[in-house]
Amino acid sequence: MEDNEKRKNTRVHFQASADLKFADKSYSKCETENLSVKGVSVLGVTGHQLGEKCELALALSGSTSELRLEMKGEIVRIDENGVALHFTEIDLDSFYHLKNIVYYNSTDPDTIRSEFSD
Repeated sequence: MEDNEKRKNTRVHFQASADLKFADKSYSKCETENLSVKGVSVLGVTGHQLGEKCELALALSGSTSELRLEMKGEIVRIDENGVALHFTEIDLDSFYHLKNIVYYNSTDPDTIRSEFSD
């Protein structure tokens, strides 16, 4: 319960392909577990420390095109399945798409709308 109380933004279960690039190691086609407008949980990333920074690209495949959202992040949680990243930089286009993904995958869009207006 405490973990959810610390979160200020709604997370939605969302699977996408993620590429991560740390200073000493890169990962391709990792699976995301959940997503918010402030961060993402990525499975299969191990051997890193809290506070490590990385570049992240999320690949979103649609029926007719593929979209890549690019941002920078920092590890804020580590568990046996992977890491949670807090986004530290994101361009406006990527943020717009990210916001829509969270909104349309949420079970409570009104809460999401209020988070965006805060």
